Amino acid sequence: MNKSYRDLVAWQKAMDLVNAIYEITALFPKEELYGLTSQLRRAAVSVPSNIAEGQGRRGPVEFKHFLETSQRLANGVRDASDDCGTVMLRHPGLGHWNSGTLR
Repeated sequence: MNKSYRDLVAWQKAMDLVNAIYEITALFPKEELYGLTSQLRRAAVSVPSNIAEGQGRRGPVEFKHFLETSQRLANGVRDASDDCGTVMLRHPGLGHWNSGTLR
């Protein structure tokens, strides 16, 4: 019997990323809701979604394609998280941000 995508360590770690992004972006100012907050959340959710979709495909070539897409999306989340420092500088009451938090 095939494993469920939920059994994949990559999917589990991607879900940890989603949870971390939602926790962090909940602290962002309201004016970032449709900007950086939305961008980070959508990109983060796409990572485990692509892993799950790839797991359901017919063969390893298709699965690899979806894993590569997930990796690119995760890189995008990392890159966008670097912009979080800018948000923190504009709103010092939010505390210290280090993009290494998501690595």
